[in-house]
Amino acid sequence: MRVFNKTFCMVKPADQTWSGKLNLSELDQTGVTTHVPTIYFYKQSPEDWLIVLQTLKASLSSTLVHFFPLAGRLSFIARGRLELDCNGAGVQFLEAYADANLADLDSLLPSPVYHQLIPSIDYQNTPLEEIPLLVLQVTRFVCGGFSLGLSISHAVADGQSALHFVSEWARVSRGELVETPPYLDRKVLRAGDPPRTLKMVNHEQFGPPPVLIDGKNERENETTVTMLKLTATQVKKLRNKANQIQKCETSRGFSRYEAITAHIWRTSCKARNHKPEQPTALAFCVDIRNKMRPPLPQKYFGNAIVNMIATGCSGEIVSNPLGFVSSKIRDAIENVDDEYVNSVIDFLKNQEDLSQFRELIPTSGDEGHFYGNPNVGVISWLTLPLYGADFGWGKEVHMGPGTHDSDGDSLILHGKDGDGSLVVALCLQVRHMEEFKKVFYQDIDM
Repeated sequence: MRVFNKTFCMVKPADQTWSGKLNLSELDQTGVTTHVPTIYFYKQSPEDWLIVLQTLKASLSSTLVHFFPLAGRLSFIARGRLELDCNGAGVQFLEAYADANLADLDSLLPSPVYHQLIPSIDYQNTPLEEIPLLVLQVTRFVCGGFSLGLSISHAVADGQSALHFVSEWARVSRGELVETPPYLDRKVLRAGDPPRTLKMVNHEQFGPPPVLIDGKNERENETTVTMLKLTATQVKKLRNKANQIQKCETSRGFSRYEAITAHIWRTSCKARNHKPEQPTALAFCVDIRNKMRPPLPQKYFGNAIVNMIATGCSGEIVSNPLGFVSSKIRDAIENVDDEYVNSVIDFLKNQEDLSQFRELIPTSGDEGHFYGNPNVGVISWLTLPLYGADFGWGKEVHMGPGTHDSDGDSLILHGKDGDGSLVVALCLQVRHMEEFKKVFYQDIDM
C-alpha cells in the first residue's frame, strides 16, 4: 500500500482563548510523555470528500476553544521541569490518500502499514517548543472509506482525557454542542505548588527496573506485535483460576484485569525461559480520579494516573497459582489512595531534576532504563470509552492502538462485538512471540 499527497495545515481554536503559561502537575511530567497513537477506520462517507475535510477541520477548530491546552506547546523550565505554553499555535492536520481499499488491510490489526496512517513525531530533530501536542492524519482509501490517525501528547492528556476530547470533537462534527467541557485547572493535583513535606517516602516504581542476570543486552533485539483474542469463556476461566486461591472467604474476587494481567506476566516469564532466580517487574497504571479525597472534578483534563509496579522472581511467578500472582497486583492497586498519591507528588516535587523520571524522547542505544525483558507493562483500556466516535458518517468499523514497538508492552481492550471478549495487544521480541502465544492459550485450559 502506498500513501501519498500528504499535505498539512495548522488548525487553531476558532475563538480567542486564554493565553499564558499553565503549570503541569508532577503526574503530567513523569513516565511516558511522548505522543500516544490511536487509529479509527470508517467505511465510507456519503458526502463529497472536500466537505468531509472541511467539516472535520471546522469542528476541530470549534472544539479546541474548550480544549485549548491541546493547541499549545511544551517548553523546558528549571530543574528538569516542563510547562505548557497556551499560545494557540494549533494542532497539525494532515490529509493523505491511499492506493488501496480498506478490505486490503489485514483485519485492520496493527501492522507496519500503520506507520503510514498515523503521523510520527521527530523528537530528535525538532525543538520541543515546535512540536504540536496533537497531530492527526485523515487518509482516504480507494473504496471511499477513510482512517483517522491521532497522536496526542501524554504530557497533556491521559487516556480518559484524550478520549473525552475525541468524543466531544465527534459531537461537534455532527452539528451538536460540546456536552461536558473539560476541567482544566491542574491545581487540584497541586500543580506549581511547593511540596507539603520534605520527608522522602521511597517509591520503587521510580527506581531502575530489573535486568537479566546473565547481563545480555536486550535492547537491540527485533520486536513484533500481535493481537490475542480472549473469548468471554476464556476470560471466565482465567478469573476462576485466579479465584481458586482466596485470602479469606470474605475477600473480593479478583477482577478480569487482575487475572489477565497476572496471566500475561506468568506467560512472559515462561516464554522468555527465565532462570528461577531472575528478578522481574510488572508495570501498570492506576486511575486516581475516584481515589482522591475529594474525588477529582468530573472530566478533569490531564494525567490522573500513577505508575505502579509489582515485583517478584520468575520462579515464584511461574510455579505459584494464578491467584498468587493476581494478589501481587491487587496489593499494589489497593495501596493507591489519597495519602499515597500525595506522597508520590511530594516525592517528585522534592526531586532536584525531574527529567530522570520522564520518557520525553524515545531512547535508543544504551540510553536510559530498559523496561523490556525480564519485565512487562500492562495497560488497561477496559474502562475507557473507546468505541462509538461518530463524526457524522457513522461509527467506526475499527478502533485500536497505533504502533508500539517496546518489548513487553501490552494493552487489554474490549473486543469490538460487545460479547464479553477481550483483546490483548502485545509487543514482544520476535524470538519469544511464538512460545508466548502457545503458552498463553495452553495455560488457560490447564
